[in-house]
Amino acid sequence: MADFRKLPNLAALRAFEAAARHESFSRAAEEIHVTPGAISHQIRALEQELGLQLFTRNGKRIAGTDAGRRFAAAIRKSLTDIAAAAETLQEQHGRQRLVVSSPPSFASRWLAPRLWKFIDRHPDIEVILQSSSHLNDLARDGIDVGVRFGLGVYPGLKSEKVMEDFYYPVASPRYRQGRLPASPQELRDCTLLRMDGLQESWLPWFELAGLDLPDPAGGLVTEDSSLTLRAAADGAGVALTRHAIASQEIAAGELVRLFDIALKSERGYHFVYVAETFNKPQIQYFRNWLLEEVALFQSNGRWPG
Repeated sequence: MADFRKLPNLAALRAFEAAARHESFSRAAEEIHVTPGAISHQIRALEQELGLQLFTRNGKRIAGTDAGRRFAAAIRKSLTDIAAAAETLQEQHGRQRLVVSSPPSFASRWLAPRLWKFIDRHPDIEVILQSSSHLNDLARDGIDVGVRFGLGVYPGLKSEKVMEDFYYPVASPRYRQGRLPASPQELRDCTLLRMDGLQESWLPWFELAGLDLPDPAGGLVTEDSSLTLRAAADGAGVALTRHAIASQEIAAGELVRLFDIALKSERGYHFVYVAETFNKPQIQYFRNWLLEEVALFQSNGRWPG
């Protein structure tokens, strides 16, 4: 029997496994909810304890050594076994757990404000909501279901489209002292906020509106639509946003939808899961509830489609 007194610190092992999987201290820190410095410190302490190097480091970039990759695979299997055993015990004692993954903007602005309804309906299910801009590996990361915004093609996963979305411009009612653009042509004189990436380009909406304008350049560029909306609500400019993301601020009067031109997105929101786990009661309950909430959202009279 192994001498458990020789086991390395469990927190360090978890930090090491996450860093090896992401090949990034910062992403590991985001997953575990600690600082990148704490991850780095735990891994250096683990390397000293084991007497070998687990990662090669080149500036901020890291890569597992041969020994590190083998050790990470063993640790991952052990942590998976522990998590599965804990989940089995919880379910045997009437407590179910549901881990849901979603992009940050959708999680904070659409999903989280509605989750209390699901929890009220199923008080015996503990819901863990994880938000990340990176695509998680559901089976490996212990995630039961995901809500992803994309084209619906996710290798190794079953995917069901549950909602479409539409792009349109929004601005604060206080933008330019309340002198909001009255027509798309007036956007030429406005500050246009934008996100990083071709998928959030203004050009398709410009084409739909009949505008011959280049994609905005310069100014504020964000990597998260929540930050873009916050900047728009603060009066920094006009943002091109998705309806599902902006509906909360529009209903509260913090943002105003400009014009009656909505561009249907090629991407949509997909309910994704691992086929082998679909018969879990909590997954079935969540899917049914999600479809109900989507139908309610689309029937509220403000749906642009």
